[in-house]
Amino acid sequence: MTESASTTSGTSATPDGGAPAVRVADLTKEFPGGVRALGGVSFDVPRGELTSIIGPSGCGKTTTLKIIAGLLDATSGQVEVDGVPVTEPGPDRAFVFQDFALLPWATVLRNAGFGLELRGVPRAEREKIARECVAKVGLAGSEDAYPHQLSGGMRQRVGLARALAVDADILLMDEPFASVDEQIRRKFQEDLLHLLKVEKKTVIFVTHSIEEAVYVSDQVVILTRGPSRVSKVVRPGVDRSGGSDAIRRSPAYLDWVEQIWAELQDYLEE
Repeated sequence: MTESASTTSGTSATPDGGAPAVRVADLTKEFPGGVRALGGVSFDVPRGELTSIIGPSGCGKTTTLKIIAGLLDATSGQVEVDGVPVTEPGPDRAFVFQDFALLPWATVLRNAGFGLELRGVPRAEREKIARECVAKVGLAGSEDAYPHQLSGGMRQRVGLARALAVDADILLMDEPFASVDEQIRRKFQEDLLHLLKVEKKTVIFVTHSIEEAVYVSDQVVILTRGPSRVSKVVRPGVDRSGGSDAIRRSPAYLDWVEQIWAELQDYLEE
């Protein structure tokens, strides 16, 4: 890989030299029965950027994300958000689950505002915010629908609207587009990039797709096979000024896909 565009394992400096939004320092995680998922994972997440985590199946990508969220305790090591150690979930982080995690008995509007409801925000205020966020993710007009009436893609949009409604600085996204077909997935990628231009969030994004990681990310963290460590942290720097098809055909994009694939091949199960 191009040395100027990547770092080796360990904590990485942010591009502008400033303090990272999130610092992951030597995380280990051992589950009951002696299963060791993480073997010392360290990386920095620059503020206002999208960082993807990619690696072999079972390497601890989601485990890392849940520790950052405060949903899971590390065995050792530490996560800091704005320099403060993470010990539990907090309002500075919002989690977008792969399986949507919607309330089946609640409307789109109530699902989108559920995080605000848990925080005790008055109904009129939370419905106003939720309605705005539902519109932002392209679901205006579906506020009164229930999850069973929605497609998988629409349910995922509701999950994103709920994360946006709480106005957390950091969005944690666990394979958010894995359950939709390729055409919808590409549309979601475009929508996410457009949304982030407007919302200025810091995003940590778990994916199995190398193509997706290169396309949406400012930074890609590559994990080894478990118990995982960071193999490399790379910054593809893909020029997104052209259209989607042009970007995906560009030599720079294709080269980064191949380079990350080559890095991952060393860690794949035979």
